[in-house]
Amino acid sequence: MADIARLTQLIEPEAQALGFDLVRVRMFGGGDDLTLQVMAERPDTRQLTIDDCADLSRRISDKFDEIDPIEDAYRLEVSSPGIDRPLTRLKDFADWAGHEARIKLTDEIDGRKQLTGDLAGLDGDRIAIDVKKHERMTIGFDQVADAKLLITDRLLAATAPLSDEGADEYEEEGQD
Repeated sequence: MADIARLTQLIEPEAQALGFDLVRVRMFGGGDDLTLQVMAERPDTRQLTIDDCADLSRRISDKFDEIDPIEDAYRLEVSSPGIDRPLTRLKDFADWAGHEARIKLTDEIDGRKQLTGDLAGLDGDRIAIDVKKHERMTIGFDQVADAKLLITDRLLAATAPLSDEGADEYEEEGQD
């Protein structure tokens, strides 16, 4: 499988050239179904339009055609992080304070391998979370194995799409 750190180094400048922040780069699947997933967002809206995704996909494809960093055949998937977005950067935990999240831990803390509750931002360089049926806990970013927002009415209101213009066109084209 490809080196994610190396792929991230190649993709990040392409995203930044378009004014986007890179949220996540990961490879999954295998054999005939290998996928390179790239999530990015506009810093001011935390979203990408369909055209933004297409622009970034073309830039990545052009770059990878030059240097061919992945030996196997793969599918490139470029998207916004979505509503129940992954929390992959320390700043995400501050940016999404007040919203409900699920954090899977690298190791058990206080008998828990997973924390679910409202993000309370950062306490210095530590993540604060008001854990349901428990209390506020702080953990280091290095203790997070995986984290994502949970869909709630509050989150839906905060992430209303900027525009759904053109969404029907793309959906119809894919239904042939």
